[in-house]
Amino acid sequence: MDGQSRFPRQRTSSGDAYRSGAAQGPATGAGTALPGASAPGCALHRRLHLALDPADLVAVGSVRHRLRTALSHWGVPELSDTAELLSSELVTNALLHTTKGAVFDAVLDSESRLRIEVQDGASRLPGRRRDPDAEYATSGRGLMLVEALADSWGVQLRGDGKVTWFELALP
Repeated sequence: MDGQSRFPRQRTSSGDAYRSGAAQGPATGAGTALPGASAPGCALHRRLHLALDPADLVAVGSVRHRLRTALSHWGVPELSDTAELLSSELVTNALLHTTKGAVFDAVLDSESRLRIEVQDGASRLPGRRRDPDAEYATSGRGLMLVEALADSWGVQLRGDGKVTWFELALP
């Protein structure tokens, strides 16, 4: 499988659970579908799903590239720069601070609102630097960027770890 789920998860209205549904898309040959592509008129949101191996920091560049490609294909390339930057921060944090790898999901809803989630196996909540010199440090500013650039963001604890997420709307 190329990192895409055959049964995309879709957030329910409660925001706490997922429901699964079979992917509805055209039958295409292997390698012909664009990442995160969905069929025209598909009831499910456009989605990019990637599983990342533990400590595989090289994968961060691949996430950025695939996200940019998907956003362009979905018709919202103007979200790419901010989405890539914030995704890089969340994915890097997950791969650096946990031992179980991460799962990356990007979903574009029908109102062109992009939600990105990074799930990891650690139950420890992320935190911002507390020292006064944090703004001059070479690391540890990722959540400050997320807070400053995302329309909304948060962390959800789950039985198997946590999901750190952010949302971006079209300007």
